[in-house]
Amino acid sequence: MVTVTSRRGTRGLLCAAVAGSLALTVAGCSRGDDGSGGKEPDTSVAAERLCGGKAVSTEAGESLQVIMGSARFEPSDEKTTVAAAARELGRTDNSSVRGIGDICWIYPPTDAPFKELRVSWHLTGSAPEDISAGRFTLLPMGEQAGTAPDVAFVTFACHDGHELTGPMRRHITITVEPGGKPVEPEGDAEELQALKDAYATVAHSFSLAMAKELGCEDNGGLKAKPSLDPA
Repeated sequence: MVTVTSRRGTRGLLCAAVAGSLALTVAGCSRGDDGSGGKEPDTSVAAERLCGGKAVSTEAGESLQVIMGSARFEPSDEKTTVAAAARELGRTDNSSVRGIGDICWIYPPTDAPFKELRVSWHLTGSAPEDISAGRFTLLPMGEQAGTAPDVAFVTFACHDGHELTGPMRRHITITVEPGGKPVEPEGDAEELQALKDAYATVAHSFSLAMAKELGCEDNGGLKAKPSLDPA
């Protein structure tokens, strides 16, 4: 399973007290090594560069802005990519054909109201059971898909005898949800619907990227664009 051990790197500032003048030393410390006034350099990236650079479509990037309130994000760890998750999924024991793991964690800048988003995979050897709408609005994507104002999932089938997917027909669910303690989304009906569409769009984007990475036949039955009209 791919895990994220640290959200942010730390950066220290060092001022050498070698100057012959106290005023020069103080000026050097207040300015920072790069003369930027001691500010951290902006290392944020656009959504399309997250999680390996192949997972977030343009539409999904816009949806992340709806969900997280930011168009810029912290760079993803090199190990938290769709390709790495596909390799992990491929190592799952074929006798049990069950597994679960993370694909990527997405973080906005520190001043954003939304803190973190988790994208995970779940592997089974059997098709998903039919679920009633309940919490989810069901969508016609893959074998099964559902969305809510704070979570979405897409399940698709993958089988082609590829070394990563094995000779069995496997069923993969990609889920997008907030990390940490869940908070009930607030807003009017239009705002909540926008969140539903946003979560579904991100889940579809990661699902399609995973299906392509695994070489699933017909991309697991997923279309190039998400289907957001209820099933």
